[in-house]
Amino acid sequence: MFNPSQDDVRRFFCETFRKLHAKEILTPLESIAADWIQQHPEYDHALRDVEAAVQANYSVDQGQTNPFLHLSMHLSISEQISVDQPRGIQSAARQLAQRYNSEHEAHHQIMECLGEMIWNSQRSGLPPDGQAYIDAVQKRCR
Repeated sequence: MFNPSQDDVRRFFCETFRKLHAKEILTPLESIAADWIQQHPEYDHALRDVEAAVQANYSVDQGQTNPFLHLSMHLSISEQISVDQPRGIQSAARQLAQRYNSEHEAHHQIMECLGEMIWNSQRSGLPPDGQAYIDAVQKRCR
């Protein structure tokens, strides 16, 4: 299983941003990441300088959104949808995209559920509850 460090993740997104703007060939994973990067131009400044990105501190206390976490969650959700794991996420994502008339907003709805599942797991010390996650996503479809 691939378990990148925080620096690895930041370097990946910065390199994808660079390759995208240099019109270089992207790997399949970079292509998915590039789609989300393009939908978040507000993060361009954070992606331009690799060393600044590695050093940046996105503190919740300071009310800062971590662009690398946000893009990583988009990437994770895209992968989940592509393989329908957890089972039902593909259908729920499609329903949310129709409901909000936006794949991007559907991802943001799912992202809230994913974040809650991760937070609950960290707080409780238990493994992530995939069923609670998909149940929460499906509730948003109603």
